[in-house]
Amino acid sequence: MQNLTIENRSTMIITGATKMLSSTETQSVVEIGDCNIVVSGQNLEITKLDLDNKEVNIKGLINSVKYSQKTEKTNLFKRLFK
Repeated sequence: MQNLTIENRSTMIITGATKMLSSTETQSVVEIGDCNIVVSGQNLEITKLDLDNKEVNIKGLINSVKYSQKTEKTNLFKRLFK
């Protein structure tokens, strides 16, 4: 089960996280099951990363949150010889 909580556009709590894919000052990408959550903003900082309990906390000015499907990785030969 995944939950997403945003408080005052400055704190976000994501539960159900399985992996932290990337994090910069302007964007964080968290994997939750079969999709990713992309958080965009300013001065973003991971304040808690507990993948054993599947929880990620993000602090900063949150401008947008987007769900995206995970892209399936295919090797070069499969793409060339379809």
